[in-house]
This record gives sequence, structure tokens and C-alpha cells, in this order.
Amino acid sequence: MGIRAAAAVCVAGALGACASWPPSAQAPVSAPTSVASIGRQCIPHWQPQRLPGKRATQYELTSDGGAERLRARADRSASLLRHTLRVEPTALGTVSFAWRVPALIAGADVRDRDVEDAPVRLLLSFEGDESRLSARNRMVFDLVQAVAGERPPYATLMYVWDSQAPEGSVVISERTDRVRKIVLESGPRRLDEWRSYERDIAADFERAFGERPGALTGVALMTDADNTGGQAIAWYGAVCLGSPPLAAR
Repeated sequence: MGIRAAAAVCVAGALGACASWPPSAQAPVSAPTSVASIGRQCIPHWQPQRLPGKRATQYELTSDGGAERLRARADRSASLLRHTLRVEPTALGTVSFAWRVPALIAGADVRDRDVEDAPVRLLLSFEGDESRLSARNRMVFDLVQAVAGERPPYATLMYVWDSQAPEGSVVISERTDRVRKIVLESGPRRLDEWRSYERDIAADFERAFGERPGALTGVALMTDADNTGGQAIAWYGAVCLGSPPLAAR
């Protein structure tokens, strides 16, 4: 792999690959079912998404505690499950999801580009006004498009579980500031517990990026252990999008 291609792979990984690489030929992976409340729609299936030059993380629908769950197994690997959609900014509401992590990845730290693996991630990709991009980011986007044939998302917001970064902190990617991570869990205290969340998408985006979000164009899951050369296993529950919060109506 040439230097330009390798750089593009790294950047595409940082950007969540939600709009950077064509879907693989693998069949879609069924998503865990959930009893959806009024005004909530759960992701019905996921499309496997490989990153060139990377081993693929294995994702499969299984049972955990008597409920359908999505199990991820990473072995020095990095790949995603993605679902493309479009939600206009005025319709953005909440995203609810759950995950369980039995063990952390030794040496991983989402603040360090060389070891930024995570046992669980939820990624949201957004459109935006590219005229606001810095010259460096425009160069990065052009490079990814030249190598991959598709433009990256304007912005990618990630929710992660990290070994070291403080809970609640916002981490700006060292590769591009168009990727920002909100650390929902930190360290081992809640390992092997099901952790459930409901997040206000627009509020989290504004907190992370300091601007209002554009349209939501993709949702993805990612368990990766390629940078540390380690292993990870995790379980994901259903991912559901809800109506706008009452305060935003």
C-alpha cells in the first residue's frame, strides 16, 4: 500500500468510514430487536464495512442473558457495521443504545492516535458546510476522496468507552478535528455490566463541535484493536432514534 493510500486509510478510520469506503460484499447483519416506544425507530440491520489493509472485526447476532445482542470480536482488527439514513437537523432527537464490555484493551487510549483502540464505539456522521473547513481538513478530505472515491462526512461524533480518558470528556482526534469523541465510560469500574444510554444528538454535537449539526447521514458501530495489536470482545443492544426532545419542540 502506498503512502497516500495508507494515509487515507488512517484518516478514513478516524472519520468513522461512514461515508468513505464502499460497503463490503457481505450480507447485512441483523440488528438486535427492541420494544420501541412511541416515536422511536430502531436500526433494523447493519452493513459490514471493511477498511482496506485492516483485518475485519467479527460481528454476529447472538443471545446474551436471554435477549438478542450483537457480539463483536476484534483480533488485531478494525471494521464497522454501518447504517445509512438521513435525518434533517430539525428532526434530530435522541439516540438510545446499550453495550457490555467484559474487559478493556491493554494500552489503549483514545487520546493517542497510535493506540486509539476502543472496545465499543457508536458513531454518528453528519453533513455540513465544507466552506467552513480549515485548509488542512480540506486537504485531508480531498486525499480520502482521491483514494477512496467518496467524500468523508463533514463531521463524525463518537461515543466511546476508554481505558484512561476521563468520563464525560470530549476528545478531539489528532488526525482531524472533524472527529470528536465523547467518553461515556472510563476505566474498569463498570466492566461486564450492561450500560444503557439515551443521548440528545444535537446537544452532544454542539457540545463537541461548538456549532449546530447538519443532517444525520449515518450510524455505525465499531470495535477495534488494530493499533494496539490486541483483542477485544463486546456486546451491543439495539440502537434506536427517538423524536426530538420536548425542550427542542
